[in-house]
Amino acid sequence: MCGIVGYIGHQQAYPIIINGLKRLEYRGYDSAGISLLNREPNIFKCSGKVKDLENLAHGNDLSGNIGIGHTRWATHGEPNDINAHPHISMNGHFIAVHNGIIENYARLKKRLSDRGYKFSTETDTEVLVNLIEYIYLKGKVTAEMAVRLALTKVEGAYGLVVISADEPDRLIAARNSSPLVIGIGEREYFIASDATPIVEYTKSVIYLNDDDVAIISSNELTLKTIGNDKLEPKIHKLNLEIGEIDKNGYEHFMLKEIFEQPRSILDTFRGRVNPKLDEVHLGGLYNVMDSLVNAKRIIIIGCGTSWHAGIVGEYLIEDLARIPVEVEYASEFRYRNPVLYKDDIVIAISQSGETADTLAAIKLAKQAGAMVLGICNVVGSSIPRETHAGVYTHAGPEIGVASTKAFTAQVTVLSMMAILLGKKRNIITSEQYTALIKELYEIPGKIERILGLNDEFKRISELYKDSTNFLYLGRGYCFPVALEGALKLKEISYIHAEGYPAAEMKHGPIALIDEKMPVIVISPKDNSYDKIVSNIQEIKARKGIVIAVISEGDTVIKAMADHVLEIPETDVVFSALLTVVPLQLLSYHIAVMRGCNVDQPRNLAKSVTVE
Repeated sequence: MCGIVGYIGHQQAYPIIINGLKRLEYRGYDSAGISLLNREPNIFKCSGKVKDLENLAHGNDLSGNIGIGHTRWATHGEPNDINAHPHISMNGHFIAVHNGIIENYARLKKRLSDRGYKFSTETDTEVLVNLIEYIYLKGKVTAEMAVRLALTKVEGAYGLVVISADEPDRLIAARNSSPLVIGIGEREYFIASDATPIVEYTKSVIYLNDDDVAIISSNELTLKTIGNDKLEPKIHKLNLEIGEIDKNGYEHFMLKEIFEQPRSILDTFRGRVNPKLDEVHLGGLYNVMDSLVNAKRIIIIGCGTSWHAGIVGEYLIEDLARIPVEVEYASEFRYRNPVLYKDDIVIAISQSGETADTLAAIKLAKQAGAMVLGICNVVGSSIPRETHAGVYTHAGPEIGVASTKAFTAQVTVLSMMAILLGKKRNIITSEQYTALIKELYEIPGKIERILGLNDEFKRISELYKDSTNFLYLGRGYCFPVALEGALKLKEISYIHAEGYPAAEMKHGPIALIDEKMPVIVISPKDNSYDKIVSNIQEIKARKGIVIAVISEGDTVIKAMADHVLEIPETDVVFSALLTVVPLQLLSYHIAVMRGCNVDQPRNLAKSVTVE
């Protein structure tokens, strides 16, 4: 979603903030702005990209040791110059940038209008900054108190950074359901909506919790609650290197992240899987393992790609551990009054750890007394802090909006959990346990072999880049891969695509098949292979185009399909980890050939931190 950068210290703020906004471009945005304070505030903002903001600001006075910047993803009001952040209050006392949604902004706006306030934008943020000013002037209080009192009137989510023109030596930051991190330097502080703009300046950070307010000068930070209770800041160390958020020679972050999957999967199971000792060890679940082993039901929640990983997890856990599993969209789970029991285990999956719907679903599950576990990629994010226990994926930063390596890392964690539970519940034998561990250890090398076929994937992409529809079919473990493959194509190439269980083809989708419809059939050698062969015959009988993902050496489907994408053989439970990679590359190449911005697809954001 939107991005925030702030700075206060001894350096010039402008280059730090602009560089930080560039680091946050991956989040998705439609306008950008910056405010610098040097005796009086200077504000520059416009629709478009950060480079447009740089062009706008060029030649102006950009001096100042304190400033805030923002990249906006429009919620209230269309994306234009006026609605871009930062926003200044009517009388010029406060400037603010804000992520999130103020749900009661219309009522607040009406009250302020009745008291003489005029508004020049359509945004909820302008309402908030004017509310702060109104309290400041009417109550004759400090800027800090005005911010805290204003936030007691607010309903909704916010990551907020405020400058007071009357107190030009400090920044005020506050959070509720929208992430903010503060970097600590030598006589300087950095504020951002995630750690990527901060990592090149400091490794020491403070993650704000809900209802935290930070009052920051160049040499001091005070942390309070909205209610004015003093807090002791907890300093964390960033486990992130600047090289991880660069393209390192790749044309796009997405391509880099696809090619990083052998390493990210290895990093995810490194130290957790030991083929020499025949063991899986998940330290993050040590204190809850008995509850997991004895679970009567597991509920997995997630959104988008994480939901697809959850479906793979459902198949894994039911197959290997024989525990009933339900998979829920977090957004539906939180609103449909779900039946929850105190002995339920809820597993929340999120790459960013900040997904608003997933966080709300976690709170609902905790209120019902269920144990909640997290699978997350970002250390220090909200979901690991809200859950009782969990497992980090160690995929490294994922900058591309369309998730790739996060999916395979999530599936890797779910695979380890299922294998471990299966052994502890005596569902799988010691021999099966050993064989699965050894095969998981082979997965990164097998993905390397698939990536070596990139030129072939690119050639096939060229043939179908102008198609208007795609159908993806899979059975068993490959059905959620069909969903994920269709999502990737939709996200970055804007081609309509749908994923289905292959057996459902005859219940509707077969009506769509003709000589113009490419059908991607995910068909490795597994226990449903003969059924998939029948599905392919039905497609070919209707002149459909078949692009098949097959196991190496499969001559039967190779003779039937128009094109084949070969993958090494593996145990069926790991098939999702291999079959998804060709689909990621097909989507990538098709999108690039269509001239799409694969790292920042239109209308999408990397981390959905608002409803």
